[in-house]
Amino acid sequence: MTFQTAAEKYDYVNQMFARIAHRYDLMNRIMTVGQDRYWRSLLVEQANLPANGSLLDIATGTGDIAFEALRQRPDLQQVIGADYTLPMMQVGQQRASRQNGARRLEWSGADTLHLPFPDNSFDAVASGFLMRNVTSVAQALAEQVRVCKPGGRLLILEIPRPADNLPGQAFRLYFHHVVPLLGGWISGQPDAYRYLPASADAFLRPDELKQAMEQAGLQHVRYQMLMFNTVALHVGTK
Repeated sequence: MTFQTAAEKYDYVNQMFARIAHRYDLMNRIMTVGQDRYWRSLLVEQANLPANGSLLDIATGTGDIAFEALRQRPDLQQVIGADYTLPMMQVGQQRASRQNGARRLEWSGADTLHLPFPDNSFDAVASGFLMRNVTSVAQALAEQVRVCKPGGRLLILEIPRPADNLPGQAFRLYFHHVVPLLGGWISGQPDAYRYLPASADAFLRPDELKQAMEQAGLQHVRYQMLMFNTVALHVGTK
């Protein structure tokens, strides 16, 4: 799947996520056999948030990372879930209304390329499955680093480009053939779940994303491979 301009990709991704918002969480649970919850729990643990700290969950979607942060750390002073696809956040707000602690979650319509927050605002900036969808990885990282406090952590949970080996080929087979069938059946939007594997194929390898984070000024960048090396959790310190 190719786009002629950055604006074309931006519009497509926004509209696509809006169409699948009502089935996004269910499809994630099925597609990952429930492992996505563990990944987000691990991300929050790796954020190393201080007491009364603050977290920005950018491209929050329905709020999974933000909800997990409040579950693990009810002492947090501020947790913001930000996204430019408003229907996704509306699903998250419905979830929050049913959870007492989650009602403290703040929501913001925001684009990761132009974050509406001051410099050095958050103890951690996290994203889940965002970076494949941005039109500029470098600009997204620069903005996330800008709003992170010195000494804070930037965390990226993402599906990197599959390796060119037998496990990578097996994952591509599953991703390109099984996932679109499941996604089409569950969400009624098979095109969205054809975009998903195509976006991973066009994304960075784990080492390449690590290098991009270092070029953005982050230190002590490391990553952990999950789910048979098909998902990566990157962590860097400002």
